[in-house]
Amino acid sequence: MKANDIRKGNVIYYEGKPHLVMDFTHRTPGNLRAFVQVRLRNLTTGMSLDHRFSATETVEEARLDTRTMQVLYADGAGVHVMDAQTYEQYTLDADLVGDDAAWMLPEMSFDAVWLEGKPISFTLPASMELEIVETAPAMKTATKNASSKPAVLSNGVTVNVPEFVETGERVRVNPRERAYIERVK
Repeated sequence: MKANDIRKGNVIYYEGKPHLVMDFTHRTPGNLRAFVQVRLRNLTTGMSLDHRFSATETVEEARLDTRTMQVLYADGAGVHVMDAQTYEQYTLDADLVGDDAAWMLPEMSFDAVWLEGKPISFTLPASMELEIVETAPAMKTATKNASSKPAVLSNGVTVNVPEFVETGERVRVNPRERAYIERVK
């Protein structure tokens, strides 16, 4: 593809290694030739760099594959998952999963992006239902918008919930933003 077509989120090969486009700017300065300024993150090493491509330069786009995965279990080595279609098992290492490991509960399904036979990123579901295991006592007169209090969920993550929510209740949360959505009835 032409450098003009580079967009944020693309994965391209730069110097033979896959890089994620974190930011790009297309510039046409006065009487000079157009160029594309990009901020790249090396998917192998994690290092970031800035590079300037000529607008007519050709760059190689990486072929990505998206697969639906199911969580089996987590341990010190990472999160062990299974491909939902082929039933092959893989381990997502702790560096890739990071803080999201707490949200990856057994039997949960999610989408993972693969490059050259290795997972490079994943997307948590938009919402999950979890039980509150610890929070301050409920205020009966509280409303949703009045104020919030911290609550520990069954997966060990702490989120802010409205004052009227009690210990033992099930709530729907957004794991991507670590935010309370609503009580589950």
